[in-house]
Amino acid sequence: MAENRVALITGAGRGIGAKIALTLASENIDIAVVDYGEESAAAETMSALAAAGVKAKYYRCDVSDFTATKAVVDAVVKEFGKIDILVNNAGITADNLILRMEEADWDRVLNINLKGCFNMIKHVTPYMMRKRYGRIVSISSVVGLMGNAGQANYAASKAGIVGLTKTVAKEFGARNITANAVAPGFIKTAMTDALTEEQKKEMYKLIPLGCLGETDDIANAVKFLTSDAARYITGVVLKVDGGMYI
Repeated sequence: MAENRVALITGAGRGIGAKIALTLASENIDIAVVDYGEESAAAETMSALAAAGVKAKYYRCDVSDFTATKAVVDAVVKEFGKIDILVNNAGITADNLILRMEEADWDRVLNINLKGCFNMIKHVTPYMMRKRYGRIVSISSVVGLMGNAGQANYAASKAGIVGLTKTVAKEFGARNITANAVAPGFIKTAMTDALTEEQKKEMYKLIPLGCLGETDDIANAVKFLTSDAARYITGVVLKVDGGMYI
């Protein structure tokens, strides 16, 4: 029997990251759950992964910390033996207009959303190169492609992921390592659930398909890009936005 592939997923304790973890687990992929919160906050996710029958372990880490990310990557390889898949999902927002935005909010968003991707890629790729195999998927956003008032830091970080992804694809392609990005649009989350019906109607007007996306839609895109079916796809930004940005 072939051994399971191993995926390291950041921001996987809950939300979209947790859904990605569970979707990959359904493909018999073992999961290293990396998140900044306490392990207790990811108890539901870890329980679901155990029920899926795959090996899973939780690692607490601030992805913006270069030294900490190396320690986690090394620990994952020691525990699982390898890392086949890296999913850079960890991200935050600290929205404000540029005139009101604090330097600290700019730095924090860029450090977690963009530097965090660099840190993980930097430390994971040497292991992937030795195996001559790797699948890297980073979660960007349509905001990184189109911009959005009040989100200069977030948009810049997500646009940076696009440039980083294309560069990684060029630098590591010869070692059979692909790098792609997924750019979600409006996805149904606790935050969007809190919107009024009027606010939702205005939002739907921006989306040709007329509805919000589900976390499953993002997870399935990641599943495809990390599968053998996508072996000849690299340097791509896959928009999952219902046609919001065309």
